[in-house]
Amino acid sequence: MLISSYNPNELGDILVVITAPDADNQITKIADDVAQITAEKDGELLGYNFMNASKILPELTSENGQVFLDAAQVEKLNEKLKEAGFDKLLTADEDPKFVVGYVEKITDHPKSDHLKVTQTRIADDKTVQIVCGSPNVAEGIKVVVARPGAMMPDGKIIWPGQLMGVDSDGMLCGFRELRIKNAPDEKGLFIIPDDWQEIGEPVDFAKADTFFPEN
Repeated sequence: MLISSYNPNELGDILVVITAPDADNQITKIADDVAQITAEKDGELLGYNFMNASKILPELTSENGQVFLDAAQVEKLNEKLKEAGFDKLLTADEDPKFVVGYVEKITDHPKSDHLKVTQTRIADDKTVQIVCGSPNVAEGIKVVVARPGAMMPDGKIIWPGQLMGVDSDGMLCGFRELRIKNAPDEKGLFIIPDDWQEIGEPVDFAKADTFFPEN
């Protein structure tokens, strides 16, 4: 898993690369404008911070927010890591993180009155379990699914995990959470019209921003 962000207004010329969830105790090593963060307990790589990142990837100067790095860009970062003496290298992750899903089945959460356990198809051959608390979740709807590794507009990262003891592999997203243009500020999943996109396709956010008319 590889999650990257570049926010020059807040952090300066630093590319933040995250490979695993935060650990309680971390170790940071800095060399040659690179900071490596690992878990103290087992040495797992949590991520890197690349200072003066635009010297490695000049195209970053046009970015602001989550950055989707391709294999060639990751290889340039790995070259920098080797030069700095780090042996934990990065692996490119080009799978789409926001995809069109279809809620096939809903069951009650065993420990919650408002949460539901969904079986949501995200590809022809893949269905995942996602716990959802949205008031308009229902069987037979197309929705936006944030897969593990997705970064929400507010900076929250989606990891595989549990909600009140039940496994949840992603998130069903509302238009407010996705910051869809002109969307009402209220709870509710963004239900995708049947004829807009096919199940498993990356979400077309430019098209989604035309869903709600301007006030």
